[in-house]
Amino acid sequence: MSQQERFFEESEKKAFDKAMRQKIETSLSNYQKNHALGLTQFENLALAKERASYSRWRAIESLDKFLLEFENNFARRGGKVIWAPDAESALQELENIISALKPDEVVMSKSMATEEIGLAAFLEKKNIVITETDLGEYIQQQAKEKPFHPVVPAMHQSVDDIAALLHMDAENNTAEKIAAETGEKIRPHFTASSLGITGANFLVADIGAVSITENEGNARMGTSWPDVHVVIAGIEKVIPAVGDLEVLLPILATYGTGQRITAYNSLLLGPRMSDETDGPKEMIVILLDNGRSNLLEKQEQRQALKCIRCGACLNVCPIFKTIGGQAYGTTYNGPIGAVITPIQVNSKDYKHLSHASTLCGACTDVCPVQIPLHMNLLANRRDFNEEGMAKGQEKMMWYAWKKGVLDRKKMNRGAGMKNFFLKTIFKKPWGERRTFPEFAPKSFNELWREKHGDRK
Repeated sequence: MSQQERFFEESEKKAFDKAMRQKIETSLSNYQKNHALGLTQFENLALAKERASYSRWRAIESLDKFLLEFENNFARRGGKVIWAPDAESALQELENIISALKPDEVVMSKSMATEEIGLAAFLEKKNIVITETDLGEYIQQQAKEKPFHPVVPAMHQSVDDIAALLHMDAENNTAEKIAAETGEKIRPHFTASSLGITGANFLVADIGAVSITENEGNARMGTSWPDVHVVIAGIEKVIPAVGDLEVLLPILATYGTGQRITAYNSLLLGPRMSDETDGPKEMIVILLDNGRSNLLEKQEQRQALKCIRCGACLNVCPIFKTIGGQAYGTTYNGPIGAVITPIQVNSKDYKHLSHASTLCGACTDVCPVQIPLHMNLLANRRDFNEEGMAKGQEKMMWYAWKKGVLDRKKMNRGAGMKNFFLKTIFKKPWGERRTFPEFAPKSFNELWREKHGDRK
């Protein structure tokens, strides 16, 4: 089964899963309330978004410069940087680290980059115990599912669903109770693990620091207790200066969860120094390309590299609200995933994702770093056609359509012929459950000429 066929099959199921859609709606309703409150902290929201966008754009336009600056400053304090052109090389570097360290157990905190390279499956094959320490990721790990949403991995799970999954008492369950009991289960793993693996929210070039923002404190513990801390971060995560965090952290918090600021914000500058009591003995950053250079080559779509993974575009997307995150079958879902996935993997297998959009522009309006997402989706469609990915049947259909709409006599022909043409050509793409619009007996052009003659 192709990726497109799988997508259509899963979308069909999820669109009619009323229970799942209700859980999404409940979660997003709470998010919208919190988001509205979080926005009140900005006296000039437009200016804040402009500054955040500029910081990210400046980094992307000079990516080579800022990545080297980060590497030099990070290495100066004893950190190590490894460049990984693809997922396979990143996993090979991790295998080298594991071979030297020989850990029995690994603690991981929420990271889309580790999902992208399939790290969990890789470690499981080596019989290494993996503990996801973020609550949402831990829930998804127990469910043996991929994250549903980049910020809220278990968005589609209710409190009762989670309690049943974690084998908790069926009565009197609350989110607070589940979090507390799960925290007790996870906590001993921090001290038992010699290797902690995280992602990064930002890589700060001018001071050589890894910025991690979170709400549970699990990432902070997972970077402090183990002897070795490995960061896996996409090359686009770099930002020019620590001062950029002044706007990026509040923007990320408000658009990610609706908070003014997240509970824990850490700047990690390398391994533990001789006069320090906390931190790992060794800290390694793996800089992951894995198709990001493909995006960088695109004059328009490269703007998607500005993304700060807040998930706001998913929260307003009619498609995501209808089919959920897992129907996409990709690491990055929603509008941003539909833009970047086909280009990063450089495959026509995912070109259908750029059509999984209403082009309503809500994603573009909400994006805190001003990525024109719906225009990027259109650019993808154009590029796929220019690269010869369109089917012959599709080309013929649009050729016939163009011929028809450019010929006034054809456009003025009877409604019966137009209705037949519409229902014959567009029956499959329009969908079985949608009623076709009916053409009026006379076109506007004909009615105008009847009333006014040929004068314009």
